[in-house]
Amino acid sequence: MQTKIFPVSPESLAEAKKIIFDGGVIGMPTETVYGLGGNAFDDSAVKRIFEVKGRPNDNPLIAHVHTDYDLAKIIDYDPPYAKKLREAFLPGPLTLVYPSTGKVSPYVSCGLNTLAVRVPSHKGAQAFLREVDIPIVAPSANISKHVSPTSAAHVYEDFEGKIPLILDGGECEGGIESTVCDVTGDIPVVLRPGLITCEMIAQVVGDCAQYVPDLHSGEKVKSPGLLYKHYSPRCQTALFAAAETAEAVAYCAEQSSLGKKVAILCEDGAKSAFAGYEILNLGSSENEMAARLYSLLREAEKRCDVLVAIEPKKTDGVMIGVLNRLRKACVSVDIPHK
Repeated sequence: MQTKIFPVSPESLAEAKKIIFDGGVIGMPTETVYGLGGNAFDDSAVKRIFEVKGRPNDNPLIAHVHTDYDLAKIIDYDPPYAKKLREAFLPGPLTLVYPSTGKVSPYVSCGLNTLAVRVPSHKGAQAFLREVDIPIVAPSANISKHVSPTSAAHVYEDFEGKIPLILDGGECEGGIESTVCDVTGDIPVVLRPGLITCEMIAQVVGDCAQYVPDLHSGEKVKSPGLLYKHYSPRCQTALFAAAETAEAVAYCAEQSSLGKKVAILCEDGAKSAFAGYEILNLGSSENEMAARLYSLLREAEKRCDVLVAIEPKKTDGVMIGVLNRLRKACVSVDIPHK
């Protein structure tokens, strides 16, 4: 199979629509990361997504719809506070988990009676979703456990010859996956952190809880991103806390002495401690660090043998989501107690 990359245009959208309604899968842009999109009503298309990604079949998918799509077709109950959240944040990087009507393929939610729904703000995504006018399930367009893609080129790296088409919508501005919020209860509960924070949600509806999964309970998760190792670059990694600079410097020297090429992933304010090493600069603001994280993790694969990542000092707000991804991507180094 030849994989084509085309800018979003009337011609490429028409081709994408044909592929979708023929049961195929395509790469599509959103404002967060690129997705691997298929028809949410088509069992074989949904199963194809799990197959081509190598995704575990207990990890649910998110349905993407355009701004005017009638949610009553796919959700069974719409609590009043969910409408307030949609008015405040959508279209945008927020996924809401509703009770499902059961109309989409049962493989989407891995047997659960809920459905995660998102309305992306990316213009190319909206154009595609209007073209097909059905819910499109679209997990991140990367091989399972690899770094999520923020460009069409990243999708091509993972799926060349495996999917027929990638719609190129440019670089993703958000950089990490959407916040996932459960709206099936009395108050919203954030299942996966992202660019829309728990505090932002609480400001709109008065309350919001942060879910802490018990991964040993056997409970089925309602959101992607809660199980398994994710976002990992294909190089050796080592993660250090912001206060462990001296230990990180010593580790870099040790790895360099073994003949390994070392690169440092850190925020702008931490780079001076690593003179002589290649710096992959996350930047200084929360949104900058979110936008750069995945592209720099992919860049590390090409530029070093060992990626030494230093956690940013800020740990609240959007940084909860950034640190969540960074800690899943990199291996923490045990520091001996002094």
